[in-house]
Amino acid sequence: MMISTKGRYAIRLMLDLAQHIGDGFVSLKRISERQDISVKYLEAIVAMLNKAGMVESSRGKDGGYRLARTPEEYTVGSIIRLTEGSIAPVVCLECGTARCERAADCLSLPVWVKLESVVNNYLDSVTLRDVLDGKV
Repeated sequence: MMISTKGRYAIRLMLDLAQHIGDGFVSLKRISERQDISVKYLEAIVAMLNKAGMVESSRGKDGGYRLARTPEEYTVGSIIRLTEGSIAPVVCLECGTARCERAADCLSLPVWVKLESVVNNYLDSVTLRDVLDGKV
């Protein structure tokens, strides 16, 4: 399991918006400058976040993006799963994948199931607020 650049940058984008929550709508250009991520890449990521209702957008001179909810209401897990799809440690546990025909006899399957559970439980326990406050 490897979190891609898209997933890591989505977390950075959301943390940036959380840090500037009192600034109203924040332009991607400003986020790009602060995070050293291209505007084009941010546009692709923010489109996913906007479609999922995680951010709100506004057009115009003072337009940009802002969090749709408070930083306490976003988990790292929800952001990662949105951008990555599956974060399963093995292919046979990915969403939409038919269970392996060997699943009933697979001695290692419980290891991967437990690993997936531990990872998901941890990521779902960490909020943007926790990260901002250094509680991780």
